Amino acid sequence: MQQSSLRHELHNRWPQAETVSDFEHNLKAVHARIAAACERAGRDPAGVRLLPISKTKPEPTLRMAYAAGCRYFGENKPQEAYRKWEAMQDLSDLRWSVVGHLQTNKAKLVARFATEFQALDSLRVAEALERRLQMEGRSLDVLVQVNTSGEESKFGLPPDNVAAFLRELPAFSALRVRGLMTLAVFSSDAQQVRPCFVRLRELRDRLRQEAPADVSLEELSMGMSGDFEIAIEEGATIVRVGQAIFGARATPDSHYWPSGEK
Repeated sequence: MQQSSLRHELHNRWPQAETVSDFEHNLKAVHARIAAACERAGRDPAGVRLLPISKTKPEPTLRMAYAAGCRYFGENKPQEAYRKWEAMQDLSDLRWSVVGHLQTNKAKLVARFATEFQALDSLRVAEALERRLQMEGRSLDVLVQVNTSGEESKFGLPPDNVAAFLRELPAFSALRVRGLMTLAVFSSDAQQVRPCFVRLRELRDRLRQEAPADVSLEELSMGMSGDFEIAIEEGATIVRVGQAIFGARATPDSHYWPSGEK
């Protein structure tokens, strides 16, 4: 299926959530899908964390999602996420995860508010985050992004480079390495999508034998609204679900993982 046709199908599948009841319904449906995928894989649903992806959605919409039970939001663009964090500081138990590519000049924003950063793929970004986190007196959970699809349009380290990268990370004491993240091929064909998740799980299993002692590889963040059930079957511990909770976005995912940040 062509990407434009697939996007049209997804827009029809996921109407906009406009009330707290809409969010409650959508969250219940997503959790049911998570539970069914876990049952197929012989896994405990408690071992899969749902990360609602709120990118492009305005603050009032996020507040409805919060009222429906969301306590973690994932955002791609640091400036957008920082604005929302500033506006929603009255919600003291709300946590933020940055899941998109980070330029070093935006590290100061992430260091100030984020609980988690899922797209670490360079030592320059690690250095920038470490410096800013030390200034803020904070630490940050991080996941290393791996390009398992081999697509030039996606960020992330080539799988063969991950072991050497992990060996460098203990030098950054403010970064708590928790695992790996990937983006699969954008396709409705499971035979194209599944290998991306298999590669990440197999890479993690190999690296566990040689990773530094203070580098944890427990987390596998993989799977989005259209493919998270396949990701769970292949070992995902975090699934990043936006459109199935919030409704379809006006822009394709490729807009958020371009060759250069917009």
